[in-house]
Amino acid sequence: MSQQDWVDKDYYKDLGVSKTADGADIKKAYRKLARELHPDANPDPKAEEKFKAVSEAYDVVGDPEKRKEYDEFREAVGSGGFRFPGSGGGGGSYSADLGDLFGRAGSAAGGFGDVFGGLFNRGGGSSQRTRGRRGQDIESEVNISFTEALDGVTLPLRLSTEGACGVCHGTGAKAGTTPRVCPTCEGTGQTMRNAGGFALPEPCDECLGRGLVVDDPCMTCYGSGRAQSTKTVNARIPAGVKGEQRIRLKGKGGPGEGGGSDGDLYIVVHVDKHPVFTREGDNLELVLPVTFDEAALGAHVKVPVLGGGTVTLNVPPGTANGRTFRVRGRGATRRDGTKGDLLVTVRVAVPPNLNDAGREALKAYRDATGDHNPRADLMTQAGGAT
Repeated sequence: MSQQDWVDKDYYKDLGVSKTADGADIKKAYRKLARELHPDANPDPKAEEKFKAVSEAYDVVGDPEKRKEYDEFREAVGSGGFRFPGSGGGGGSYSADLGDLFGRAGSAAGGFGDVFGGLFNRGGGSSQRTRGRRGQDIESEVNISFTEALDGVTLPLRLSTEGACGVCHGTGAKAGTTPRVCPTCEGTGQTMRNAGGFALPEPCDECLGRGLVVDDPCMTCYGSGRAQSTKTVNARIPAGVKGEQRIRLKGKGGPGEGGGSDGDLYIVVHVDKHPVFTREGDNLELVLPVTFDEAALGAHVKVPVLGGGTVTLNVPPGTANGRTFRVRGRGATRRDGTKGDLLVTVRVAVPPNLNDAGREALKAYRDATGDHNPRADLMTQAGGAT
């Protein structure tokens, strides 16, 4: 930005505001134009030049002190109080060194990062040190029994992960040597890239974002500072976990680097089938075989519960095949410690083989109930003959 720029350029016009606009209106106008003209959002080649002009204007009139100097200077120039060498003009004009006035004007970058950082989330200076590197996330799979899924279980898992090299202790340098601070980024791990009038931070190419340069690398990790290692983790599988559920154990993954946090461990749980019980949400389900006479005449039948023991189920007379009964509090454990229910579905078992006495008894039953046709309503509703 030169002295002549303050004479030739009307920064208020560039921002589309009046000379009397307050700071809030100027900032609002700048943000609107910056969104419209930013090179990432506007592919028009002319947009970048306009964007630079708007940024330069806001740098001056968006700063109260610079704005005051700008207004006073343009007023003085407009009244003929100042002339630049070689600018011509009549008598009474004189040359003036405006270095003191412009010495505080700065460049188009000042005051820009905070506004643009909030607008595009890319702002910020380069004085911060490189943050530690977070450890890698690890995923593992386990198989547990049906009962373990309901009650919860703690399992030792042996994991292979990438951690700090045991030879160089994560420095990446050969024993007896130490890394040096990167001269390009001065240890920050970042360099600034000029992008259309503003600066964007990006990882340093020389040190790859670490802030340190290794001249004599470790022969074990080849300068990376990382190596494969194994560790054993006691993983707690909570009660009530479902099959194929993915559990996250925070901080149980790979170790961080340079003070960075450890990664997370993700466990995919596979649950084995149970020979008797199935699960539906928080409830357990069971199919209970009953005899024909138990379903017809009623009976008290013992039903197994998971983990051992039984409960007695009252099967009332005339129970139809497929009827489901609910036994409360005998299901899967919920997160709050309560339990779901056990759903018992009755299945009338037909004997595959009958002895003579049984066959005669069923024939007698058929003769006694010959007037009852269980398919009568079905046929009537279907419009067919009985």
